[in-house]
Amino acid sequence: MNQLKMSALVLALTSIATGSAMAQSSKTNAWEGFYGQAAVGFGMVTPSISNGTAGVPANVAYLGSPAFTANTNASSVNNINTALGNLAVGYNFGITSSYILGIGASYYPGASSSATGQLNMTAPAGVPGIPAGTTLDTQKATYNMKNLYSITLNPGYVIDKDRLVYAKVGYSAVTVGLSSPAIAYNTVNLTGYTLGLGYKQMITESIYMLGEINYASYGQKTATANAYNIIPVSVPVKATGTDFLVGVGYRF
Repeated sequence: MNQLKMSALVLALTSIATGSAMAQSSKTNAWEGFYGQAAVGFGMVTPSISNGTAGVPANVAYLGSPAFTANTNASSVNNINTALGNLAVGYNFGITSSYILGIGASYYPGASSSATGQLNMTAPAGVPGIPAGTTLDTQKATYNMKNLYSITLNPGYVIDKDRLVYAKVGYSAVTVGLSSPAIAYNTVNLTGYTLGLGYKQMITESIYMLGEINYASYGQKTATANAYNIIPVSVPVKATGTDFLVGVGYRF
């Protein structure tokens, strides 16, 4: 009976090994297939806050003035410099023995560090008793970024079974959070494109190390909020970002 069990076990293990070998041999190159990876690094985001508007009700802080639409602008807008983490999964299609085309999804968990800038509200021309350009209010704004993710196509060149260089191009999205003493925390979702370059080096049969540099550009969206709970403010926001990553991954 034991001999029969042993024979069955040997047969099962042999079948598994044979199936695995056949799966490997059917690949166009060693980098074809699924992968998962985790990385850490450093990122820098350059926000851009354009001129906007603020609807000032009648007689709010300006005695005798009618309701009017003030101008808003930003000054001393600082970059966001932050440590970050990254999780990614994907699949590489073997095109030839030297080229792959991958599709991947990447997510940066958590929120970035915060940065600050000045939000200024100025009077327009034509408001009785208030010269045009008069600064009506100045607030120190704080902002950060979170929920950053991307979906990309990743063409790559197979140097050999242990080394791969690749590019990335695709879609990216991020949430910008902004607040000031007069404005409660408010968010706006930005979308855009991302580009990247990377290198992977096998360190065991299945585990590899990686290095990447990524760039993203996010188109303009309008952030809206109520200052002091009574003044509706609209501010156009956009951003660009760059990050550098190092990490480890598993090649299936």
